[in-house]
Amino acid sequence: MTLPRLLLFLTLPLYLLDQATKFWTVFNLDTSRSMEDGIKIIDGHFHWIRIHNQGVAFGMGNGTSWAPVVFLIVPLIALTLLRVLWKKGFFDHPVSKISVALLVCGIFGNLTDRLIQGFLLAGLEGASFWERLSEGYVVDFVAVKLPLYDKIVPSSGGWWPAFNVADSCIFIAAGLLLISGMKEEKKAKEVVEKSDEV
Repeated sequence: MTLPRLLLFLTLPLYLLDQATKFWTVFNLDTSRSMEDGIKIIDGHFHWIRIHNQGVAFGMGNGTSWAPVVFLIVPLIALTLLRVLWKKGFFDHPVSKISVALLVCGIFGNLTDRLIQGFLLAGLEGASFWERLSEGYVVDFVAVKLPLYDKIVPSSGGWWPAFNVADSCIFIAAGLLLISGMKEEKKAKEVVEKSDEV
């Protein structure tokens, strides 16, 4: 499948779902202080909450002054790198092509948040453009309690760090890239073994 088709039929619908769920969360829920807040879809196991994350995965960098700027630049570099690698034929396997479409959705979804959400915060009406941009954050809303996770990270209370649709796309894309990489490695190994037999 070509990149434009993947972007149209996979990336775009997931991006729209990501943004719709985030804006619904922002306009309907107060900022959560714990995973126990919000709408209890399955009480004690799956909650719809509202978390502002200025950092990256697991909240790293959250609340720092440098995070909003750095995490505006990093996605742009990642998108450029994906485009270059695609043009060089790095993503030949169909699974890796799907993973690129998912990565693009995840990157654009969270980048959109960082560019827009700071401008929607109450109390910043008189702030400068750069102040409001630096207050940008990613909206995380899915809170899931995992069995035994509290044994690994006792301070978590068993709750996996909150995430969103874009994060899910990035996570699935990483798994698909790993799978396609292993398939390509196995294929290359078989080619070498066949050439050795000849």
